[in-house]
Amino acid sequence: MAAAKLIVMYPTPKDVDAFERAYSAEHIPMAAPIFEAAGATKAVLTPISGAASGTPPFHRIAEIHFRSLEALQACAASEAGRNALADARRISNGGPPTVLIAEENVVTF
Repeated sequence: MAAAKLIVMYPTPKDVDAFERAYSAEHIPMAAPIFEAAGATKAVLTPISGAASGTPPFHRIAEIHFRSLEALQACAASEAGRNALADARRISNGGPPTVLIAEENVVTF
């Protein structure tokens, strides 16, 4: 069974300070226990600092890793998981975040 991840890509906020406050003080403390209880193995929270060509289309990307696609889907389908995703939309003051589900193919160098 391949590992999977939930990817949330936040567009550039209209108010960066308000977004960052809500993200760190409200969203992460609310969502982290939900994902942990659902079996997430780690979260990679990435602030975007630039783009190869022009302005980056995203301000921040969150990747929530799960052992399997089934575990991720069960979390996303649960009431708590839906609440966490709704809260991601609530804090995203630059428009709705893009939410993706991906299976991982890892190549080690």
